[in-house]
Amino acid sequence: MPYIANTDTDRGVMLKSIGVADIDELWASAGISTPKPELSSIAEGKSEYEVIQYLSKLADRNAHDLTCFLGSGFYDHFIPSVVGEITGRGEFYTAYTPYQPEASQGTLQAMYEYQSNICRLTGMDVANASLYDGGTALFEGMMMGLRVNKKRDKVVMAGTVSPIYREMIKCYSQNLDINLNISPVPDDDTATNLNEFKAMLDDDTAVMLVQYPNVFGTVEDWTDMVSYAHEKGIICVCSSYPIALSLCKSPGEMGFDVACGEGQSLGIPLSFGGPYLGFIACKPKQMRQMPGRIVGRTVDMDEKDAYVLTLQAREQHIRRDKATSNICTNEGLCALAATVYFAAIGKEGFIELGKLCSAKASFAREQLLQIDGVEPVGQAHFFNEFVVRLPMDAGELVGRMIDKGFAAGFPLGRYYEERKNDLLIAVTEKRSKEEIKAFAVALEACLY
Repeated sequence: MPYIANTDTDRGVMLKSIGVADIDELWASAGISTPKPELSSIAEGKSEYEVIQYLSKLADRNAHDLTCFLGSGFYDHFIPSVVGEITGRGEFYTAYTPYQPEASQGTLQAMYEYQSNICRLTGMDVANASLYDGGTALFEGMMMGLRVNKKRDKVVMAGTVSPIYREMIKCYSQNLDINLNISPVPDDDTATNLNEFKAMLDDDTAVMLVQYPNVFGTVEDWTDMVSYAHEKGIICVCSSYPIALSLCKSPGEMGFDVACGEGQSLGIPLSFGGPYLGFIACKPKQMRQMPGRIVGRTVDMDEKDAYVLTLQAREQHIRRDKATSNICTNEGLCALAATVYFAAIGKEGFIELGKLCSAKASFAREQLLQIDGVEPVGQAHFFNEFVVRLPMDAGELVGRMIDKGFAAGFPLGRYYEERKNDLLIAVTEKRSKEEIKAFAVALEACLY
């Protein structure tokens, strides 16, 4: 039974029935002075995350997670409680692909709102209802470009694309007639060598693939390169970190034809690799090459808004082997989580989130570079992720930092043999200044 407070009218009726004028007279009849609550000691209101932080500190005597500075494509962002509350509702949690629109308007509208949010985020015109993850989305973007440029088979991918994504694309492409070329990885920098990359683009190139920000966290402006590629008829695909788009240029603003990425940071918890969320969006010219479900808005016979699956002739359940993709479902529940996340934080909140991530990352970098032996790698712009060079093996340091209560970052030597001392560090809005300072102190202690 819900608690319903008494109104002033309710209280007035009760007081009148016992023969007193007001609550003060009631207390006086019992020989008690009216209680005056002391409010001066009550703190100012806090946000949901600040309350969670406070309660977490009280619970620190229990076992708890490591303080996370890991990134490399998957990030420890705050998730408002409403996300889990909505996605856990039975009508969403157990829903399947909405082939019958008359019985699935709620699910379809949620998918449509997700697509609209992705279009606004990426600066594109059309988005689908989600893919499996960021690597799958980049592969599908590549395949879209190859279908547009049917007479070409060359793909040029920047060496600064995530090694995880590179391996996924190699795996998916191994039995396809694709000439995959990867530009050299910079030896002692975090930015793509644009001259080398540009030299690889020629009249045989169908698609170029880049990551933004790149695997090292560096933000690069691809506008001029995209213009150059378009002169050669190349389809340009950009894999993006969605939170970075709160402050950085969108792929659409830079002229890309297809934008895709990993949506885990949009209200989905870190969870041993999944389930995560791939997003993909494009310009109208590439719309019919889009894989997966697309939800459209129309009107019914009563001229009311109605939501339906549209352009289904592209899909596997209609065209079998001639479909645009072998993907025959989507990450609908994760897409719903992203939709609720966007609604919960709003446009201004999303921009503020980006500012917090960027400012805290800059603060963390400053703190770490004050430690003897810790050096910067690359001088380019970054959003919330950066690389430092240590005077020891980064993988070994990460192991030591676990004992100090920190997931210290991603040791780049895992994928780049010549970078064994390089550590990739990510800082999100969840990290407080106190945590960042404690991280720097612990790291220095582990070095010496």
